[in-house]
This record gives sequence, C-alpha cells and structure tokens, in this order.
Amino acid sequence: MAEFLAGIEELAFVRGLKASFIAYPIVNALHIMAIGALLTSIMLMDLRICGAFRSLPYAAFVALLRRTALGAFAGALVTGSLLFSVKASTYAAMPIFLAKMALILLAGFNFFAFMRLGRATGSDVPAGGTTAVLAVLSMVLWTSVLFAGRFIGFL
Repeated sequence: MAEFLAGIEELAFVRGLKASFIAYPIVNALHIMAIGALLTSIMLMDLRICGAFRSLPYAAFVALLRRTALGAFAGALVTGSLLFSVKASTYAAMPIFLAKMALILLAGFNFFAFMRLGRATGSDVPAGGTTAVLAVLSMVLWTSVLFAGRFIGFL
C-alpha cells in the first residue's frame, strides 16, 4: 500500500500540482467552495425534511437541494482527491483522515437509506418519523465530516 500511495505522489500531474504556486491554492479554494455548497444544500434540505421552511413546497425544494448536494459532492470528491494526491502517504496514515473517510461513508449509507425509504413508500421524497431521524443523522454526520476535514490541516 505504501508503494501505491508513494506512486500517486509521483504522478506527473501531482508533482505539477505540488510545484505550482497557483494550481494548489485554486484546487484548495474550489474544494472549500464545493464543501460549502454541499453542506449548505444538505443542511437546508434536512431542515426542510424536519419541518422548517413550511412555506416552501416540500418535494420540489428537497429535490432541488438533493441535486445541488450531489453536484457539490462530485466537485468535493474531485478536488479532495487532488488535494489527497499531494500527500497521499501522509494523509492515509492519519487517524483523523481515516475518520473523515468513515464519516463520509456513513453519510452515504444514510443517504441511500433515505432513498430506499422513498422507494418503499412510493415517493421521491419520503415523509415521516424515520425520515426526520435520517435527516438529523445526516446533519450530524456532515457536520462531523467538516470538523474532521478541518482537523486534518492542524494535526
């Protein structure tokens, strides 16, 4: 595994990213923007699921924010992978990085549970007590992902 991670760090585009005075800060800024869009859309969506913003149409609002969150997640995944590649060996050995990855995986399972619940009820956007529990869990998980990610830079 160590050889694989070292190999990632030695890829030409990764070495270019490390050496560039401009590219790395841009990728970092894009990652922060994607995370901001992701967390904002998730929090608003989950709050609506829990009963906030009742004046907004439930299904349309949640569907719009779900698409926004998926797009932002894709952006965070691409930029995060680029940031990881610069210090792959270092990050892969950090417990906080591994915790962040585990939290993202749990948040993904939570999302698929939400989607499965929707299919089971015949709705694109399920409603009910279980849905509210999944929404609260989503907010906790994604907030935890954010904190774990910020700690990576300081540990």
